[in-house]
Amino acid sequence: MSHVQSDVGGEGRDSGALSPSAALPGLDEEQLGLLRRVGREWGRVSTPEAWHRALPVDSDLGRFPSPAEIQPVGWGRLVSVSPLGGQPPAPGEATGELPPGRLGRFGYHVRRVVLGAALKSTAIAQERMRKLVALPVLSADALSSVAYGPEAMLAVLVLGGAAGLAYSVPIAATIAFLMLAVGVSYRQTIRAYPHGGGSYIVASDNLGRVPGLISAAGLMTDYILTVAVSIASGVAAITSAVPSLATDAVPIGVGVIALLLAGNLRGIRQAGALFAAPTYAFVVAVFALVTVGLVDAAGRGFHPTAAPHLNATESVGVLLVMRAFASGATAMTGIEAISNAVPAFKPVEWRNARTTLTWMIGLLITLFAGTIAMVRLDGVVPSTQETVLSQLAHHSFGSGPLYVLTQATTAAVLLLAANTAYNDFPRVLFLLARDRHAPQIFLRLGDRLAFSNGIILLTIAATLVYVAFNGTTASLIPLYAVGVFLAFTLSQAGMVVHWWRLRDRHWRKSLFFNATGALLSAVVFLTAGLTKFTEGAWVAVLAVGLFLVVTMRIRHHYETVGKALRLHPHAIELPAPTIPVHPGPDAAPPVATTPQFPAALPDARTEEEDEETPQEIRHLSVVPIATMDLAGMRALAYAASLHQPVLALHVSPEEDEAERFRQYWTLWGDHLPLEVVVSPYRAIVAPLVHYIEALHAKRPDLTLTVIVPEIVTMRRRYRLLHSRIAPRLRHALRPLPKIVITSVPFHV
Repeated sequence: MSHVQSDVGGEGRDSGALSPSAALPGLDEEQLGLLRRVGREWGRVSTPEAWHRALPVDSDLGRFPSPAEIQPVGWGRLVSVSPLGGQPPAPGEATGELPPGRLGRFGYHVRRVVLGAALKSTAIAQERMRKLVALPVLSADALSSVAYGPEAMLAVLVLGGAAGLAYSVPIAATIAFLMLAVGVSYRQTIRAYPHGGGSYIVASDNLGRVPGLISAAGLMTDYILTVAVSIASGVAAITSAVPSLATDAVPIGVGVIALLLAGNLRGIRQAGALFAAPTYAFVVAVFALVTVGLVDAAGRGFHPTAAPHLNATESVGVLLVMRAFASGATAMTGIEAISNAVPAFKPVEWRNARTTLTWMIGLLITLFAGTIAMVRLDGVVPSTQETVLSQLAHHSFGSGPLYVLTQATTAAVLLLAANTAYNDFPRVLFLLARDRHAPQIFLRLGDRLAFSNGIILLTIAATLVYVAFNGTTASLIPLYAVGVFLAFTLSQAGMVVHWWRLRDRHWRKSLFFNATGALLSAVVFLTAGLTKFTEGAWVAVLAVGLFLVVTMRIRHHYETVGKALRLHPHAIELPAPTIPVHPGPDAAPPVATTPQFPAALPDARTEEEDEETPQEIRHLSVVPIATMDLAGMRALAYAASLHQPVLALHVSPEEDEAERFRQYWTLWGDHLPLEVVVSPYRAIVAPLVHYIEALHAKRPDLTLTVIVPEIVTMRRRYRLLHSRIAPRLRHALRPLPKIVITSVPFHV
């Protein structure tokens, strides 16, 4: 089935809606007009009534129930659906997903154990987060950065000795102001983009395609590093408390990434319930640590404890201070996550998102400032054997249960903070695929209404980065700030352009906030890029450049294919297929070359594949068609030219898209019988297979020829950008007798 289409007229770019029909966009006005003209050409040589009468089997084999008819089972999340044909369902057939073969069925059962039962598309509305769940899920990255952001800053300042550490408070105050400015800026973004306004959307809408792609590159680089850095910092917290595990840091981190993969593939609600408790426990633990430390410091008149003697290895200058500022600013990563995930909130989405963002910024500034204050008062300096937060916990709690609790919650929130990236990375990839800058497989929602392909890609990339840098936080930090502040800068600059164009109420105030955020973010980006270029920032810059090249090439390919698939006026002028008109019941008997189809089986012998002459073979052509483009129309014309009955079959992920396709079919002229199957679980191949199996069971004497339109790219590297429906159908239907699979290639 062809899944590449022309652009959708009127689809809002500021929407992050998780539509199961995103891979099947509609036709524009020009294509609708051409479709009507193509239908008229078909009408000159055929009558739809004749073809409906010639169909040798009743095509109504049952259907999946509509969402209104689905009866929920167990908390309203799972449903029981009878398969096509009305036969008792085998496990998995209810969702249209049970694969053939022992190995396939074993893989299916393993997936169900790991992921749980599939969710229907209408469950998207139930998979929203309330504020108390959204805060830990979307803020875990930002809040957990308190565990490594201050330490990254101090690790640079300590190179200047005591004189360098003296700059920790003013630099921290600057970073706290930057947090406030960027947080307020993103509140304006949420107000302007109530349906989701991440950096990619904002930059693309207001600055253009290339800045939008650069912003997306920065974001996706940041999300990959978020997973790697969070896991590395979490493992460091564990090894600080249990030094004997230091040699197993890499295997432990890889194991945690695997657990995150399984948890997120199960869906957003399970992930939120899993990650809420550790985040809140971490916040409470750090508040307790700071409170106890301040009480202790008050007893000595807030006089700082003398720090150990330090030998300066670098002179204190502008370059050292700038490097420390760029390293400490990594505590801001994750601030954008909430504005990127507005559609994931319960209604009213934008208002709940702004409230959650305000809570997050307040907590982040408080925890960051409190940690720096305690570092200064307790005279703590970075150490290779123990993290700064662990040292502070020792000062406040000793080595008792409260210390263990603090380290446990720190490790837990750092290990789970990567979930912020798992929420946002697949969503950005979905938006890129929707705009044809990424492969279309990233549009698909998995069994649990999660972007499974994007989640798997993030897991692979983060694991490779983590292993390549041996799970060391200090080695990963230089790569970290470049991508996120590049995205911050472009997003806030885009908002400046947005307010300048719109000029609605309070636009000057909003423009000022966003301009301030853009300027400060640009300063951090340039500082990080220049001061840390040779330390590893060049890797992030190179990744952004490669991402831009690849996404532009993918877009160019999809545009080329889209132009090739569009209906063209000159194609209509070609001769239409010659379609035989079968006579009505009162007409003379048909000629001997026209096959007749009995209503019942003449004998059991017709179920076997032992036809020896052409007259013994009774045909029915089935054409799975996704969209009315040139590839689909060519497959229909090819099927009709065989002078055998034809049945068109369309599988839709939701009822709205199914109704839209029926309207297209009617506009074309309804020249062939059409059966539309709505698949509530978004599967395509399995419902096709089940439908064809049901047809075969109903008329086993018929030879079913499944004619599949297939896009064939001349260059092998582009094949992954298109669906593999034809080979998957061929593999699934091969075990069935009297079914022929053929593809109608469309070369681009």
